[in-house]
Amino acid sequence: MRNIQWICVVALMFAGNVQAELYRSIDKDGKVHYSDVPLQGSEDVTAVKADKAPVPDETLPYETQRAMKNFPATLYTFPDCGSACQMARDFLNKRGIPFTEKSLVTKEEVDNYRKEAGDSQVPALTLGKTWLKGFLAERWNKELDVAGYPKTAPYRPVRSVPADQPAQPAQ
Repeated sequence: MRNIQWICVVALMFAGNVQAELYRSIDKDGKVHYSDVPLQGSEDVTAVKADKAPVPDETLPYETQRAMKNFPATLYTFPDCGSACQMARDFLNKRGIPFTEKSLVTKEEVDNYRKEAGDSQVPALTLGKTWLKGFLAERWNKELDVAGYPKTAPYRPVRSVPADQPAQPAQ
């Protein structure tokens, strides 16, 4: 009886260390699949590490990391959106806002966007659960301030300039 207990204890100790591989595969139609085996015939296969949580970018200031955690920024665009989407993208980059861009390409993506946003106006920005539809720099600035993002990007790279001129932040 004592041997069976020891065998159970040892088996339980090793059971915690057993982890299956997880693969992310994209099929020929662009649909993403997650499985413990790679999808047959898929060229785009990535091994996913499920045991590690994503690490925030430690090069960003604490204020930005905190805003990213509490109010992640996602920019929604459309391939033929034109200058409005480019202005929104440039605005976020100039202010130094780390964001995810989702380009609505397929009918399914557009339908899901309409369902979540309530309409189909792009560009749109989400800050956490707040939707900002259409690009209005003044409104976006106010919401980014409320979310806690810095007003300027202190971590922007400095352009190289001749030694006799002072360095200016990248624009």
